[in-house]
Amino acid sequence: METRIKGVEAVLPPPPTHMVGDGFKVHNFFPSLSIIGDYGMSPFFLLDYNSKWILPPSERPRGVGVHPHRGIETVTLAYHGRIAHHDSAGNSGVIGEGDVQWMTAGGAVLHKEYHEKEFSKTGGLFQMVQLWINLPGKFKMTPAKYQAIENAQMAKYISEDGKSHIDLIAGEYKGLKGPAFSFSPVNLFNARLKSGAVADFSFSRDFNTAILIIEGEIKVNGSQVVPADHLAYFNHEGEEFLVEALNDSIVLIMSGEPLNEPVAAYGPFVMNTDEEIRQTYNDYYSGKFGYLED
Repeated sequence: METRIKGVEAVLPPPPTHMVGDGFKVHNFFPSLSIIGDYGMSPFFLLDYNSKWILPPSERPRGVGVHPHRGIETVTLAYHGRIAHHDSAGNSGVIGEGDVQWMTAGGAVLHKEYHEKEFSKTGGLFQMVQLWINLPGKFKMTPAKYQAIENAQMAKYISEDGKSHIDLIAGEYKGLKGPAFSFSPVNLFNARLKSGAVADFSFSRDFNTAILIIEGEIKVNGSQVVPADHLAYFNHEGEEFLVEALNDSIVLIMSGEPLNEPVAAYGPFVMNTDEEIRQTYNDYYSGKFGYLED
């Protein structure tokens, strides 16, 4: 008889930090960790986690200057602090605490992101996540677009005892659906759990699934403890798992259907073949990505 319990394959501590630009100090959980690699979390290609960091005040907002993307979507989640952004498609905005920026780079976009001006001036606690979601080959050249998802727009599940609050960004949970559009099946939730809360989740055994502990400490399936800033990576032997908050916790839940396509990645570009990567660089250097002032 097949088990319905989805077990934890590994609990991964945060890798050493590195700087992205001069404004983001991140732990890269994948694709750098070999246990996950380039394919183990498909369609999620990259996870950068800026754990809690006290930023000193600065008159000049720090961040990442103009850079290109093709073939992916970037999803930025703000937990503490505020992030501003601009892109060459004419989109701009500020990602506040609890909000999400879902950018489809598609065929070509130039992008920059940095600490919001007033937050930069005052400094303070900063914490964020950026995910890259790989686009299926047939959608890699789709026009760039942007989804600004404020916390108030998210579908929200509240348990009967009031201890579990699940914010749905994308995908479905207990009959509710998150507002984000994605090009392949993706579930992305923030679970805000009071101490003692138990929340149940169920995803296809074929999906790649992981949880990142943003705050607190949790126990999975009654046995596996996962501390703050750690990632629990699940196996494919079942569908269902339980998360118990050992103290007040915030858990990022991610699960998606793997694309099962070849991956050719170089820098900010994720395509299917090396030839597509070469063409992308030719397009970028010939000005086909547009213009964005640094």
